[in-house]
Amino acid sequence: MALTLLAPQSTIPVAARFRIALAGNPNCGKTSLFNALTGTRQHVANYPGVTVERRTGTFSLGDATVEVVDLPGTYGLSAFSPEERVAEDELATGPDVVVVVADSMQLQRNLVLLSQVLLAGANPVLCLNMADEARAAGQKLDVPLMEKLLGLPVVETVARTGEGLDALREAIRRAAAAPLPRHRVVLGEELDGALSAIAPLLPGEVAPRQREWAALRLLLEAGEPGPRVEGPAGREKAAAEARRQRARLEAKHERAISVFVAERTFGFVDGLLRETRTPPPRIDARVLSDRLDDVVAHRWLGLPIFAAVLYGIFWLTFTVGEAPMGWIESGVGLLGSAVSGLWPAGSESVLRSLLVDGVIAGVGGVLVFLPNILLLFLGLALLEDSGYMARAAFLTDRAMHRFGLHGKSFLPMMTGFGCTVPGILATRTLENERDRLTTMLVLPLMSCGARLPIWMLLVPAFFPPAWRAPALWLIYASGIALALLLALLLRRTILPGEDAPFVMELPPYRIPTLKSVVLKMLDRGGLYLRKAGTVILGISILLWAATSFPKPSSYAVDARLAAGEAIPESDLANARAAEELSVSVAGRAGRLLEPVFAPLGFDWKMVTAMIGAFAAKEVFVAQMGIVYAIGDAEEGAAGLRARLARDYAPLVGISLILFLLISAPCMATIAVTRRESGRWRWAFLQLFGLTAVAWLVSFTVFQVGRLFL
Repeated sequence: MALTLLAPQSTIPVAARFRIALAGNPNCGKTSLFNALTGTRQHVANYPGVTVERRTGTFSLGDATVEVVDLPGTYGLSAFSPEERVAEDELATGPDVVVVVADSMQLQRNLVLLSQVLLAGANPVLCLNMADEARAAGQKLDVPLMEKLLGLPVVETVARTGEGLDALREAIRRAAAAPLPRHRVVLGEELDGALSAIAPLLPGEVAPRQREWAALRLLLEAGEPGPRVEGPAGREKAAAEARRQRARLEAKHERAISVFVAERTFGFVDGLLRETRTPPPRIDARVLSDRLDDVVAHRWLGLPIFAAVLYGIFWLTFTVGEAPMGWIESGVGLLGSAVSGLWPAGSESVLRSLLVDGVIAGVGGVLVFLPNILLLFLGLALLEDSGYMARAAFLTDRAMHRFGLHGKSFLPMMTGFGCTVPGILATRTLENERDRLTTMLVLPLMSCGARLPIWMLLVPAFFPPAWRAPALWLIYASGIALALLLALLLRRTILPGEDAPFVMELPPYRIPTLKSVVLKMLDRGGLYLRKAGTVILGISILLWAATSFPKPSSYAVDARLAAGEAIPESDLANARAAEELSVSVAGRAGRLLEPVFAPLGFDWKMVTAMIGAFAAKEVFVAQMGIVYAIGDAEEGAAGLRARLARDYAPLVGISLILFLLISAPCMATIAVTRRESGRWRWAFLQLFGLTAVAWLVSFTVFQVGRLFL
């Protein structure tokens, strides 16, 4: 397989704004490069029609603004997975420049994607990332020669330190401004002849520069139309010719066409590297990563070490986050007092109540826990960027298989510790449908970031200081254990089938960069803040209205005062607040459902707070604050904890924690499960099944606990 450089076909001037795409294999440092180029100017969404994450950002290049699209990590453009289809579709829209990011230590595999990008008719720049690791290993690359042979800009970079970024920006500018050469990868005389026979029969909608790639896709897919092949007439003729050419080549060479094409693709890559690379010398001594894996990936020591690492993250979440949490709490309290002071003492103003008891008590009660959220995300980002998270997946594979889960299920489950929605999206890495569905259904048992404010409220209320970090660790461990048990039940009942083998590439250990870790922490923390300013704000206002209206026509406590009973002022306010809550819409709903939850130890106040939590879990904290803030708005989170500790026994607190851990996830998770599974029955099973399990577990714990306490 060879590559030829054809004459320029067109030019692309550097416009005031142009678009580039980053393409690369998983673990090539593409995300680090994206972060280094765009900084904080990023936006995360989903591609239209598919639940694959779309990351975009911008950076300045002279007077031009460059829009960057970070394509999903993929090994090729075969379009077998949603990520590959998204990457191919994005390239088909014609970005001005495609930056192919390659791991300098894994060039044989990484450059296969480059060959496909060239075949797809793109305008590429080759970014040889992690050049420092290649140099340290003794590898030498003749970059000018590689650039000459490929006919495109080639740049060495170290994205996590910023090395080579200026040269990469200049290469992007050159690629966007210079004449656009049309590169052609020569697959050999026979394959070229087959593609030449298929390409003219493709529909007119297929762009000229993409016809060769579309023809190759048809050939590889046994004549079935690919995404770029549209139009009934053209499709029929091109598909028939593709089937004929494939049959001819396979009969002649006695092997599958995919093997035939792969041989020539890897031949091109090997030939290129023989000309341009001096490989590193053979080193018989074991490298540092091997020695580290002997410890952290040890058959017996690995899992205890991982458990200790998670415990350390939870300990930091509590201890380091306590001080800034107090600062925010004080600020929220001062804001509530300042707003309340705008009205006369004892005012019954509805607007004052809305602002203080609804907005400030609701949203402020959730914002208090932002430091803990950021610390948890910081810990997870460190595990991801260091390469340790992939080892954890390897360690858990054997145990996960025993419970009917795939080893790759571990990564979506760990992602679920941050947010369940991207965790469910991450199940697309699982090839087997049963594995995907099983992982999807049990993922909500991973205690997501939305539940962390709940634990920050309940754990200090029902556990002494020395037990708070262990209690938080036990909550997360309990979620994992229950997920495994439910997965086993699902695979032995409604989702039977053979387990798929576990194959996963382990990235090398790396020292995480401060910039990358902080950006990940801020990105995930930003989602939490946006939810606090939208969903939580809306639900807080609705709950305030539900807890405030209608008002009682008279107060029983006033009759007690009239009878001459002495009641302290604070108790008087609380008594009136309790009467107001009991006759409100929310109070009546809570009392209506109280018999269902009474065997779990919950009263109508807890039930009232749990109603809105089905929309968003962290709203539970805001709702509890609103429920108890009526008549006592300035107490804050510390006061709320004290009230919970006073009103409920620790056994009730444990039962409540288990119910909130296991019960149905937020509505966003239910919606994503429906989209990913393609059927409502799986979303309903997640919604009602997990809630039923939560009720049974909490019921058992509370009733058995009463026998001994």
